[in-house]
Amino acid sequence: MSGNGDQRREGSLFGEIRRMARTSGAVGGIAARVAGERYLGIKTDKSAHAEDLKAVLGGLKGPMMKVAQLLSTIPDALPEEYARELATLQSNAPPMGWPFVRRRMSTELGPSWQSRFASFGQEAAAAASLGQVHRATLPDGREVACKLQYPDMPSVVEADLRQLRLAMGVYARMDPAIQSGDVYEELSERLREELDYEREASQMRLYGLMLDGVRGVRVPEPVPELTTKRLLTMTWLEGRSILQRLEENPSQEERDDYARTLFRAWYVPFYHYGVIHGDPHLGNYQVRQADHGINLLDFGTIRVFAPRFVTGTLMLFEAIEEGDDDKAAHAFEKWGFPDLKRETMEVLMKWARFVHEPLLDDRDRPIQETDDPMYGRRVAEEVHAGLKRTGGVRPPREFVLMDRATVGLGSVFLRLKARVNWRRMFRELIEGYDEAALAARQAEALRRAGVPGAA
Repeated sequence: MSGNGDQRREGSLFGEIRRMARTSGAVGGIAARVAGERYLGIKTDKSAHAEDLKAVLGGLKGPMMKVAQLLSTIPDALPEEYARELATLQSNAPPMGWPFVRRRMSTELGPSWQSRFASFGQEAAAAASLGQVHRATLPDGREVACKLQYPDMPSVVEADLRQLRLAMGVYARMDPAIQSGDVYEELSERLREELDYEREASQMRLYGLMLDGVRGVRVPEPVPELTTKRLLTMTWLEGRSILQRLEENPSQEERDDYARTLFRAWYVPFYHYGVIHGDPHLGNYQVRQADHGINLLDFGTIRVFAPRFVTGTLMLFEAIEEGDDDKAAHAFEKWGFPDLKRETMEVLMKWARFVHEPLLDDRDRPIQETDDPMYGRRVAEEVHAGLKRTGGVRPPREFVLMDRATVGLGSVFLRLKARVNWRRMFRELIEGYDEAALAARQAEALRRAGVPGAA
């Protein structure tokens, strides 16, 4: 046993070194180019280097790609050219072959694992960020999806996180408008949690509880006896890619129905339970043409908020609606921005008004009135310039996935070309809000779902 353990550790070490060798050149290139431009006046073609970076990272499975997608939606975490290229990364790494699948399943469920299934597809049905999915049938006839984690992912994650810290640290020294220490810590913790498929199963149960009875939303159910830390078995849901459906030019009514259902799927858990699904990537849900509903998938990136954070979110909306700067300052305090200078708060309010603007308008409308695809980027650039002028800001950890969900969902609503009354949906959602009641619901749901760390 000791010898095998040493071999596994040695394999992990060499795997980590190989991973770092493939990423460190690109990350080091970012550091050198940014430093050269800042201190030596050397102009570089950051767009070309960003394409090189994408080519390197795109061939790597999972973590760095997922982090890159997250960073691409956080204004000023990385230079614009890098963020733009990294945003295009997709989960398209080739799946592992059948020998890997047999070994993984045997390790997780024992040598007779195949007897626990009536059938098991040898070809991967889908690729996930940290693993691949196979379709199977249980002896009782249930169709299930089995997500198998790719080999050696813990060491891969740690190697990627070290490179991420280097890249973010260099950029922060060059451009201190966003102090990203807490951003890095949040991404690191969430990514490490994603390696634990038993945790993801509990978070899937949590979403089943929170969205029970919510019209149009379906959540798969985990199969506990066939789930381990590296294998997640869940019920199979039939659905289609939203991009495939949009290519068929669906009606405005269908587009609007998808938008309303997505809004409920993300924000019923947040405003009723203080929980957010932090990754509205297009691959993390499917649409159902028959009833215009959605299947919500992939519960690895989940954020549980203190109830005060939800209260702060509502307070900030009220401050914008009422033009009350004192209430806005109090809201930012609840969010975890302590002792903000008034001029810094005024800069942050530009972003807050941009995000909340659709909720102020009591009519059917698109999520963004202008057809300019760069409008959001220009607002972000104005905010960035203002933060540099006022000395920078350190976003709290909780802000990262909340902003990710808001920006990511907004881009989906834009792609849907949905026209709905966002204000009315929001008002219905928050009617009768009470922080103590939310805290009680949250604690009970976390307990029932068995989420690790829940009281």
